[in-house]
Amino acid sequence: MTPEEIQARVLHRDGLVLILDKPAGLPVHAGPGGGPNLERYFDALRFGLPRPPGLAHRLDRDTSGCLALGRHPKALRKLGKLFSDGLAEKTYWAVVAGGPPDEEGRVEAPLAKVANRGGGWRIVIDPAGQRAVTDYRVLGRGEGWTWLECRPRTGRTHQIRVHAAHLGCPLLGDPQYGGPAGLPLHLHARALMLPLQSSKPPVEAVAPVPPHLDAALRRCGWTGDAS
Repeated sequence: MTPEEIQARVLHRDGLVLILDKPAGLPVHAGPGGGPNLERYFDALRFGLPRPPGLAHRLDRDTSGCLALGRHPKALRKLGKLFSDGLAEKTYWAVVAGGPPDEEGRVEAPLAKVANRGGGWRIVIDPAGQRAVTDYRVLGRGEGWTWLECRPRTGRTHQIRVHAAHLGCPLLGDPQYGGPAGLPLHLHARALMLPLQSSKPPVEAVAPVPPHLDAALRRCGWTGDAS
């Protein structure tokens, strides 16, 4: 991305925080093998400050949408506490194969990381794992797919993906957890609300629907508005 392109993805900016519309397919930081990553472009997001912002949390490489950045160390500490205390309100949109039996509900299923036989790793449900809670509701259904709103109450790796599979409705584009292959991952961090200061309203941002989710959402009843 050019500096202008990443600056155009800023959804909110103040003295403490930036909320960025992260593109799908780009990891937030470099892995062991290096390669393109979002942090590489952060120097373009200083907006007059002496140092680039830092990541306040993470999104998976293939997840798009709202990502919070702290603009300086004090802001990062404040944001880190909000996320660790569960006070950051995260809203995701997902399109899944099939659908849950209920129109809304809560998944409480602890998660653990295990190694794959052929290398790499995956997340599994394990009673001895870390506590993981996801609230969900159905926003629309259509032709074998369902549009879900998911609100994770904990921040575990692959949490929404594994919990959706646990419900019997894995995400489109998520073959790792039983979803249909051959599509991009249909998971979008739609909105983020951060109660940064008690004397002011929470900071809020909404990320536009990316092109690769548009057709699937419309199949499930989305009309393209800001609902």
